[in-house]
Amino acid sequence: MDDTVVVALFRHGLTEENKRKAYLGWNDSPLCPESRESSSKCDYDGYFSSDLPRCISTANILFPNKELHLLSHLREMNFGKWEGKTYEDLKEVSLYQRWLSDPISYSPPEGESFLEFTRRVSIGWEKITEHILSQNFQRCAMITHGGVIRYLLSEFAPQHRDFWKWQVPHHQGYELVFEKEALRRRDRCTLLREVPLTAKGLG
Repeated sequence: MDDTVVVALFRHGLTEENKRKAYLGWNDSPLCPESRESSSKCDYDGYFSSDLPRCISTANILFPNKELHLLSHLREMNFGKWEGKTYEDLKEVSLYQRWLSDPISYSPPEGESFLEFTRRVSIGWEKITEHILSQNFQRCAMITHGGVIRYLLSEFAPQHRDFWKWQVPHHQGYELVFEKEALRRRDRCTLLREVPLTAKGLG
């Protein structure tokens, strides 16, 4: 339908740092071998990606030979000095414990606050939606990070759900279906649906 726009959100594939449950923001980590076996049967008019290598690699696996619009605004939160650290590494650090209990008021040393992170992502969303509307795209995909997707779902899913309540697995995307004018006004979408990824060579 000409009056609707689909924006799909895909998380990058599982990385080695994800496997060991380390904080992975602006640092990078190679995709695990199993992540390189994913595929998508969906096709879109435009593709937008975080400029970090794990997202670019995932985009090239899911959507080979497609032109990517890279945006640093779509990066994960910057965890500063906690990048690459795990809960076990940090659990005795008092600032870390305060951050866990109140992530809005506290931020990682030399990293981003939650407000800085969400403002950055909002600017990226504005750039993307302006491009979508100016090009009259009907179906677009974003390849980004768990925190970015949680924030966008908390802002634009049909029913409000807190940022921390969203589950964003590596093997599944979400499609948000907007009325075109709602997208222009930054209103919530009318429909949210899951998009499972499949293993290459299957079905």
